[in-house]
Amino acid sequence: MTRRRRVLFGVITGIALFSATLAVVGLPASSHAVEPSDLGVTASDDALLADVDQPGPIEFETFVAADWEVPLSGLLNLDAPEARAAGLSDRDEPIQIFFYSVRHPKFGLFVVDSGVEWALANQPESSLLGGLVGDVMHRERIQVKLDMRTWLAKQSQPLSGVFLTHMHTDHIEGLPDIPQDVPVYAGKGETRGREFSHAFTAGITDEALAGRPPVREWNFPKDTRGVVDVFGDGSFFALQVPGHTSGSTAYLARTTRGPVLMVGDTCHTAWGWQHGVEPGSFTADQATNRESLKWLKQLVEQHPKIQVRLGHQWLPDQAPVAAGASE
Repeated sequence: MTRRRRVLFGVITGIALFSATLAVVGLPASSHAVEPSDLGVTASDDALLADVDQPGPIEFETFVAADWEVPLSGLLNLDAPEARAAGLSDRDEPIQIFFYSVRHPKFGLFVVDSGVEWALANQPESSLLGGLVGDVMHRERIQVKLDMRTWLAKQSQPLSGVFLTHMHTDHIEGLPDIPQDVPVYAGKGETRGREFSHAFTAGITDEALAGRPPVREWNFPKDTRGVVDVFGDGSFFALQVPGHTSGSTAYLARTTRGPVLMVGDTCHTAWGWQHGVEPGSFTADQATNRESLKWLKQLVEQHPKIQVRLGHQWLPDQAPVAAGASE
């Protein structure tokens, strides 16, 4: 073998070994610094359920940031027995990108997830989705309804924080419109969870978090069903629901109109929620995701006053009359 061929063989072998290692261990979601949350105290299930059926002090709104279409096979595990029995097959599925406002009388205004940035509709090439990842995600199919910059400009009080359900790109895409001194909160281990897909998305996540303080991680207890009382008064809870990502978090708010559960992408679709089927290829650990989904569904079955907000679709009986703006 000539020297040139040996060098070429070595390069190819190195790339193959790197790719194989990457496929097995993956890369972390972000290299951004983290620190324990300054908000919240660990709580028990009993504390969560004590007054869950009662209205609370939280003023809450749901907003549709954008309409979109993505493959159903990513949103729903089509190999699940329930999906097979229903004869479901892959197709482009209409979905929404949501964010939620949470107003607490003492702690101020927060958002759950971040919607989309102004640039996505107006200067898409300079947005977080301006590159290859945006091409793969078919950003041209994203029809922006309400960007975060426009929404923030209409608020009468400053934003006190961002509560993320997880750090997939469609949930952090609005962060560039949010002032950099506004703290970002996420589930424990969310930035460190390793997936192969992070080889392509970690740069975008780091860009969205650049210049910001460390991500503040919820102080969940060590068990996998952790609960944090975010404001310490039983009005708003963070729930540990791993599976979709390692640090996926759901939120339960006791609002002035009753309890609302934001499940994040533990369940993307109305059909998935109705039939207890976890997401498809968009989720990291389907078995763990299914257990988290089962837990949330049991919570709602035991407390039917809870209104559910799914990751990317309305439930039929809860869709607002004018979908596209807010409830």
